[in-house]
Amino acid sequence: MQLNSYVIVILLSSIVILSYFFTVISKKTNIPSVLLLIATGIGIKYIANQYGYGDYDVQRLVKVLGAVGLIMIVLEAALDLDIHREKLSLIRNSFFSALFIFIISAAGITVLLVYMMGESIEKSFIYAVPLSIISSAIVIPSTSHLPELKKEFIIYEASFSDIIGILVFNYMLMHNVMSFQSTMIFAGRIGLAIVISAVASLLLIYMLSKIAGVLKFFLVFAILSMVYASGELIHLPSLLIILVFGSLLNNISLLVKGGLQKIIPIGNLHNIVVLMKTVTAETSFLIRTFFFILFGYTINLKVVTEVDVITIGTLIVALLFLVRFIYLRLILKANLFPELFLMPRGLVTILLFYSIPVEKQLTNFKVGILFYIVVLTSLLMMVGLLFFKKEKSEYLQSTEDTLI
Repeated sequence: MQLNSYVIVILLSSIVILSYFFTVISKKTNIPSVLLLIATGIGIKYIANQYGYGDYDVQRLVKVLGAVGLIMIVLEAALDLDIHREKLSLIRNSFFSALFIFIISAAGITVLLVYMMGESIEKSFIYAVPLSIISSAIVIPSTSHLPELKKEFIIYEASFSDIIGILVFNYMLMHNVMSFQSTMIFAGRIGLAIVISAVASLLLIYMLSKIAGVLKFFLVFAILSMVYASGELIHLPSLLIILVFGSLLNNISLLVKGGLQKIIPIGNLHNIVVLMKTVTAETSFLIRTFFFILFGYTINLKVVTEVDVITIGTLIVALLFLVRFIYLRLILKANLFPELFLMPRGLVTILLFYSIPVEKQLTNFKVGILFYIVVLTSLLMMVGLLFFKKEKSEYLQSTEDTLI
């Protein structure tokens, strides 16, 4: 059965309007909008089945939206980051937080999957990597009402978590990952990505400063997307390009000084940065909306209620929570609220799961575990935000003394 084109336009518009109201509800109640979007997708699938429209395979569309959404979300986060000398310790702490929590979480989940499912260590680790990545798509939009220091720590940590996770995941997809040759090839790719990031970012910023007219953002976004996708095809950590470009653009005055200002007139870039922040936020909102609704559409609720799904999913989330608690409390010595609870899994986790080659997939892993973890970690984030009270006495000492 085919839907009328006008009916499709009405449905798509209704989804966007509904997502806007979900965002308002989320800000008022701290209920993550992603949960409402996933529930909407499940509801749409149920209604579609009732009327004979439930046979569409949307997984390929989910992958495309996930890739574009990842670019937009990291760019949005990078454009909000102010880099100053006094913030170097904040950046350092957020990086080591992302790195330590990722490594220990991935190792713990690997052991759990090997023990519970009797699978190989290598395949189990490939599955553990996506589950160890904090979702910037979910957590960054939820930080808007947090104090500036907490907000920046979470943005940096989530962005670093995405990059580290994707780097390790790409490495694990190589052949003979434990060989010296594979390690050197991968290290070379990281170095190449860093060089490309710097060169591409400066060229794009120069182009932005010179282009006349208003049609700038989507041209730049198309170039960024092309570079990102090309890098991914040859297994480069090209997400670095997005992060470097956004960070440089938002802090261009620190880089372009003296004679360089004649080549790149930074005075022309201020209004462009403001425009890019607005357009990026709007586009990220739109992509997140359809990504999580389509993800909900793909979910089979019967699988989620199985005992082994709930058992394994709960153990994994408990492990993630414990590792985060140990690092924040015992090593970083930071205030636990709400950072301890801000560890949702989402877009990147789902996207990487769909990217696992058939030959490296676990035979006993059920997709319901993924959905269960996404929902449970989002609920934990909601609990943390509900308990957090924006009072100076709660966060001043911990953030100023430990994050900076």
